[in-house]
Amino acid sequence: MLNKNSLFLLLLIFIPVSLAAKFFHWGDLIVFITAGLAILPLAAWMGTATEEIAVVVGPSLGGLLNATFGNATELIIAIIALQAGFVNVVKASITGSIISNLLLVMGLSMLLGGVRYKEQTFQPVAARMNAAAMNLAVIAILVPTAVDATSTGIGEEILQNLSLAVAIILILVYALTLLFSMKTHSYLYDVGVADTEVLESETANKPNLWLWSGVLLACTLLVALESELLVDALEVATSELGLTALFTGVIIVPIIGNAAEHATAVTVAMKNKMDLSLSVAVGSSMQIALFVAPVLVIAGYFFHQPMDLDFNPFELVAVAVSVLIANSISSDGKSNWLEGVLLLATYAVLGFAFYFHPIIDGIG
Repeated sequence: MLNKNSLFLLLLIFIPVSLAAKFFHWGDLIVFITAGLAILPLAAWMGTATEEIAVVVGPSLGGLLNATFGNATELIIAIIALQAGFVNVVKASITGSIISNLLLVMGLSMLLGGVRYKEQTFQPVAARMNAAAMNLAVIAILVPTAVDATSTGIGEEILQNLSLAVAIILILVYALTLLFSMKTHSYLYDVGVADTEVLESETANKPNLWLWSGVLLACTLLVALESELLVDALEVATSELGLTALFTGVIIVPIIGNAAEHATAVTVAMKNKMDLSLSVAVGSSMQIALFVAPVLVIAGYFFHQPMDLDFNPFELVAVAVSVLIANSISSDGKSNWLEGVLLLATYAVLGFAFYFHPIIDGIG
């Protein structure tokens, strides 16, 4: 049977295929598809390299490393898209990353884990802290959107300055959440850490720091290269597929960038390690909201691109709905397969809504 690692190894073939498609002009659609498939294994290897390095450098620095590189693939794709002026796609990818982790990943984890185990448990205190952080994320994108909606003649510069101020606050909060989870209240996260150590002990005795650092560097450079191919082909390819910028950013881009994390969360849930599964799914959403989005706002300022936190109102509704149902389901510290179905059904409803939503027809 083809397991997860074998599949990712097989997908490496799309790296040279995507490069050939670009240089031999096989068409933007072929470049877009092959570059997207090439990013999947690279993201997986980046995650593996980060985890192996974390074993060597210790839990504190390792936790910081995991937090920093946890969404590196999505951040690289978004920065390259932002430089190219695809602001709507970047904003939509932020929305999509949050809802896909909270609904698709958590839903699949609870469904497949719940089929194998009647009821699974996880740390409710940590879940509540993550829920509070996600509520802050909703407030952070609600305020600039509300200011724009309730003001007449407000300029782009004012919205960008407001978004910069909010971005700085979110990054500070993110730093404090790392301090909370890794230092002052680390005992609340001991279960997830223990599960991680068990998984690491199954795969390696003493990781080679230089080897895995080289793998991380090589994968990062290749992800940047493939992301550039993906973004260059984005406009024509999505037009040929009949997709809007909104659907592409919310559904397609997050699935490509998050595939490795998705597979990890579902795999550990099927091993009855729901604490670790939720830490991957919810932790990734929290990192997108409190770190990646603010970094992109700051990057947009330096790239002279109008990147702010004034989102499409429907995107705001989607994030708020996702946070609401995810928080309500995870609040009791228990999960079952039906709760997974409810999360997946919510994701499907939102996915169809984004597909049929006509508000954004252009990419930029």
